[in-house]
Amino acid sequence: MRVSTTGGNARTTVFAPRIDELLRKYRGADLFRLDKDTVGIADPHLISAIMTSRPASDAERPTFKPLWGQTISRPESTAVMRAVGQDVRVALKKPDAGRVDLSGEWPHVGHVYLRDLIFSQDPLRLRTLLDRRLEWTTLLTRAVITAGSALPGWPPPEAPLSHLGKLTTEAKGYHAKFRAMGLYRRTSAPVCFTVSQLVANAIWLGAPFDEGTANRDIIHESLRLLPVSWNLLRFASPEFGVLDDRIGPDDDILMLPLLSHRDPAVWEDPDEFRPERWASLDPDHQLGYLPFGHISERCWGRHMVLPLAERLLDMFREGGYRVDPAQTEAKVPLAGLFGVTKMKITR
Repeated sequence: MRVSTTGGNARTTVFAPRIDELLRKYRGADLFRLDKDTVGIADPHLISAIMTSRPASDAERPTFKPLWGQTISRPESTAVMRAVGQDVRVALKKPDAGRVDLSGEWPHVGHVYLRDLIFSQDPLRLRTLLDRRLEWTTLLTRAVITAGSALPGWPPPEAPLSHLGKLTTEAKGYHAKFRAMGLYRRTSAPVCFTVSQLVANAIWLGAPFDEGTANRDIIHESLRLLPVSWNLLRFASPEFGVLDDRIGPDDDILMLPLLSHRDPAVWEDPDEFRPERWASLDPDHQLGYLPFGHISERCWGRHMVLPLAERLLDMFREGGYRVDPAQTEAKVPLAGLFGVTKMKITR
């Protein structure tokens, strides 16, 4: 298992064996075979060509892929995106809660803070959908949604809910409520999960931060070294073989920001945490930098993720917090959301 020393401190990051293997064997490669019907791609130019060759299919959309086997329509996804976007804007206008204690185990602490900041007014049956334990299995998630859809006592229309909560509780009948709760989970959970993980990664990689370093630069450098979305999947398609004849007609493609973000041909000192590099780089157009996907179809949540992450970083920096000096190692498991686990923050 590879241990990578982070820049500027004595802490180390321990990658899961599969991640370690990808970094050791394929960093700097362009295209490589992962198994008999999957190729991996790390070359920034080829990734860009593939992403622009056709739009993502329903099954390839990370948040709005089919829900329980049923397609999520564009009007549905647009409605919930607009609602949660309104909720984040409202949350960002709230004064900083000086009573909030950010010490404890991250990213859990950050997740709880964001859940309560954005969705505290929603009923328990909805806030339960933000529980990280539902990540253990889709059966558990489905059981919680089934129970919540069937139970009586839904709040009335005039109840003071989040915009997303109000949209969800407007559903009538069991099946409509079941789907609405599934969409609530799909939309709200990624905001809290992603931001808390991103900030945990940034703190682990770089804290204590230089006073003059901007939060936005810290965030972009954290997303480079530990991209929370570390791979992008495209299923086999005839367009891809035209771009590179090493791609067969039945080959699925796994594009890997994990590797393009550390490509020594693109980045100076690619393993070093250097947020100052972003003073002269444009994150929206930087070659090989794909924390929110390709410019042709950016992640819908990036305009919420960045300001929320900056708020949390401000609270960390101004509150006198630090990584527990006794902790010198954190693990990065092989998971859908990429980052350190069980990081201890003290004051």
